[in-house]
Amino acid sequence: MQTRCSMMIAALMATAALSQPAFAQTVTTTTTAVATQTLATATTPLNVRSGPGPEYPVIGALPVNGQVNVMGCIEGSLWCQIAYNGAQGPSQGWAYSQYMQGAGIRTLPPVAYNPPPATTGVAIVRPTYSGDFIAPVATTEPLSIAPPPPTVQTYIVQNPRPQVYLNGEVVEGAGLPETVTLAPVPGSEYQYAYVNGVPVLVEPASRRVRYIYR
Repeated sequence: MQTRCSMMIAALMATAALSQPAFAQTVTTTTTAVATQTLATATTPLNVRSGPGPEYPVIGALPVNGQVNVMGCIEGSLWCQIAYNGAQGPSQGWAYSQYMQGAGIRTLPPVAYNPPPATTGVAIVRPTYSGDFIAPVATTEPLSIAPPPPTVQTYIVQNPRPQVYLNGEVVEGAGLPETVTLAPVPGSEYQYAYVNGVPVLVEPASRRVRYIYR
């Protein structure tokens, strides 16, 4: 009887010993995954897109000082994959890191864009860039204007302009080069254009973006 009990105890100890490395490996993997993220803060209201580029749809927006977890960036690019708290809860997307501050963003291991199954095999047309954004002017004052009257949005939606793509991401306060043609809005001091997939209101004199329709 004693021999039988000793054999059972030995078997249990052997099973526990075999299971311990697997548990340790799981913990290590989880810790490593968390360690490859870094916290960043948006320095301006910033679009979140479904992929790493202005040709991808806007799926959300970060408020100024909004915090996100950065998982990594496309190698040789400023487009980074992020996890953030969206309107419907935790979400993932891509944002332009020029407008994010965070220690270690550029030292993270590079990531690759993997299209969701629903878009696999669908060709993404890479845009031809017609220039570069002019960097926003550093200021502590809000750059956006009060939401324009609904009639302004209605006019812009009903009268779309040719789409223009510029290097980077469109943000409030960024300037548009002369290559971008602006169109007047009846009854408004602002003009408009369609830039990087979104309509924007522009101050004609400075050519600065003052409002973005997302």
